[in-house]
Amino acid sequence: MKYVLAGASGFLGTALARDLVADGHQVTRLVRRTPASPDELQWNPTTGQLDPKPLAGADVLINLAGANIGRPWTPTYRKTIRESRVRTTATLAEAAAQLDRKPAFLTQSGIGGYGTDCGDDLLTESSPLGDGFLADVVRVWEGAADPARAAGCRVATLRTGIVLARQAPAFQLLSLPFRLGVGGRLGPGTQYFPVVSLTDWLRAVRHVAEHTTVEGPVNITLPTPITNQTLTKTLAAQLHRPALIPVPAKALTTLLGEFAWELLGSKRALPTTLQTTGFTFTHPSPQQAIAAALTD
Repeated sequence: MKYVLAGASGFLGTALARDLVADGHQVTRLVRRTPASPDELQWNPTTGQLDPKPLAGADVLINLAGANIGRPWTPTYRKTIRESRVRTTATLAEAAAQLDRKPAFLTQSGIGGYGTDCGDDLLTESSPLGDGFLADVVRVWEGAADPARAAGCRVATLRTGIVLARQAPAFQLLSLPFRLGVGGRLGPGTQYFPVVSLTDWLRAVRHVAEHTTVEGPVNITLPTPITNQTLTKTLAAQLHRPALIPVPAKALTTLLGEFAWELLGSKRALPTTLQTTGFTFTHPSPQQAIAAALTD
């Protein structure tokens, strides 16, 4: 298959491109600089510039671009978070809409769309989007794919949890305190914490790309929701470290500002669409997912 990938220089984009190429697929990477190889295509999502002609014949367009959310959300950075996702999605979707042969259109999204704190509520793809900054971002982010949807493309939005992998920035931050022997739960620890292994994230994206019946929002998380306390205890055990020093909610909010509530809030998400369309997880439990992250 022929894939076109935006956000290919990020952690997930690099892993996906490598995985696809290893399986014999053709991957064209969208870059903002002058292309350095035949498999690169220049675009400028800030100004909405992307020539659709080189995209002709593509089977799947995927947008993984977006600024890191794991830093304080100043008013300026809030705009960066939002525009880095909306502009890239809109630019790629508008190009897709102009193609005679309509490709599948996949865009990254986030579990944060369901709201800051959903308690024990089960969150499936049919659950409504919630309130809060990230929920608002997800709403316009997914909506930016409308030109592709209106033109007849199959559109799927990948509502991804925290991806567990040794080189994943989020996992490195999560595991560092445990490696230093000072790890523990975040806040109360009773909040549900949506995660998934890198292997299963890659397989899920391929599943969505290849199955023509899959469209709309797709949760990519472990099939059995886990709490932060379970996750941290499992991580500590596999690192042979204690999990005795909880991080108070106040400390997180002081350090991270509003972003801290994305770690302290509860999101009990289920990958219903994946499972009802035949997807099976390689690492369905937190023990398996964390073990894979520590050995990949």
